[in-house]
Amino acid sequence: MNAPELIIASVEEDHRTHGLLGYYEAIEQASQDMLEAARTGDWDTVVRLEGACAVLIAQLKHAANASPLPAEEIALKGRIMQRILRNDAEIRNLAEPWINELSRMTGHPDGERLH
Repeated sequence: MNAPELIIASVEEDHRTHGLLGYYEAIEQASQDMLEAARTGDWDTVVRLEGACAVLIAQLKHAANASPLPAEEIALKGRIMQRILRNDAEIRNLAEPWINELSRMTGHPDGERLH
């Protein structure tokens, strides 16, 4: 199994024991792993982990519809979401030069963005 598959398998097990917070924590871990990969320029891993995050988010939405987050866990969810958003912002900052180079290589004018 590769890293994204391990994350998804792990969160499915965590959900049974930790409820919805297991999904949020797995998404946070994946975002941290994405950030570490982005810092080293490993964009293939960033893209793979982004796919894993998309699967986790879809699973989270489905699980949240079945059983909402308990009120006492909402503050923790907010802190986790803030960390995910900080990771995402840094990943975007690191990716910007790579995306601009990709735009130039694919013939897109400088003003036209791929993202």
